[in-house]
Parts: sequence; structure tokens; C-alpha cells
Amino acid sequence: MILIGQFDSPFVRRVAIAMRLYGVEFEHKPWSTFGDADEIAAYNPLRRVPTLVLDSGDALIESAMMLDYLDDRVGAEKAMIARNGEARWRHLRICALAMGLGDKGVSLLYERVLRKEKQLHLWVARCNAQIAGVLEVLEKERAAVKTPYWSGDKIGHADIAVACVLRFTGEAHPALFGDRYPALQAHSKRCEALPPFQEIVQPLAPPSGD
Repeated sequence: MILIGQFDSPFVRRVAIAMRLYGVEFEHKPWSTFGDADEIAAYNPLRRVPTLVLDSGDALIESAMMLDYLDDRVGAEKAMIARNGEARWRHLRICALAMGLGDKGVSLLYERVLRKEKQLHLWVARCNAQIAGVLEVLEKERAAVKTPYWSGDKIGHADIAVACVLRFTGEAHPALFGDRYPALQAHSKRCEALPPFQEIVQPLAPPSGD
């Protein structure tokens, strides 16, 4: 399999870390949506990352879809999420909040880098409010969890998603994520200390507007 995208993207990184934890081998192509769009288009007409090219040649184009595929591949016993029931939907809710936070963080970064002096201040304010709102909800819910990870003693997709997004948010928008979220800070520190997180990491390289 081939995983396309740079590890400074929380979406690419969450898939890569899951693959490493599952022991699924993959080739990594660190292509950028700006500098390597034509190469990505050969696999994904949306020219977005992550893109996961299967051994069959088929390409998966959303991180949630990729994780669903990987869960099915490794089987229910090893999957990092419950197969069904309330535990699954609670887990997916945290993943959705984290990925929504990532979407807003990326949008805000592009607004700052690509528009520069012509930023739409109403859009910036909206993104800031959405990011703060999600961080507050995740902080409250993580503080209420007394186990090492969100769903118990074993790491799950929600833990990976939140940790990857927190790293991105802290690097892209340091003023928005700080000491006022101690439970999330602790969660991030716990995850980032794990070998797959230390191996699969890339400092944020903001896109160029040129």
C-alpha cells in the first residue's frame, strides 16, 4: 500500500500511526497538495491528502474510510474501535470533533498564509470560535475520563485523532491551544511519548501562497 501526504497533516498522520500500530506495511510518498498536486491527481481527482492506494490499485480518499478499511483488515479483535453499539458511536463522536477541529485549523492556516493582508476577518473569527468551542468540549470530556486512554487502557482511534490534531493546532495556532486545557495537554503528552508518534512526525511547514 502507498500512503500519500506529509506527516504535518493531522489527517495523514493519524492514518500512518494507526497503520504502524496495526503492523500494516506501507510505502510513504510525502507529496504536498500544493507542490505535487498533479502527482496526487493520478490517484485522487480531488488532489487531497491523505490518499491511500491499496495493493489492488484502488485509492481511498478520506481518513475515516481508510481507518474503516484497516479495522476490517485486522479484524474485530485487534481493531482500535468497538465494532458496534454505544461504545463505537461515542468513540466516533470524539473522532468527528477532532477531525472537525483539524478542518478548521487548516482553513484558518490557509486564510492566514494565502490571503495574508486580505484575510476575511469574519471567517477568521468564526474559525477561532469553532476551534475554541471544540477544545472546550474535548477538555471537559477528557478530564472526566480516568483511564489512560479515552475508552480504557488501550489506545484507540479517538486518542490518535485528538493527539494528532492537538499537535497541529499547537504548531499552527499556538495562541489557541495552551495551558488552559490541562487534560488535553496531558493526553497529548501521553500519546506523543509512544514510539509510533515519535517515529511518524513532521514539523509543520506552512503552505506557500506563491
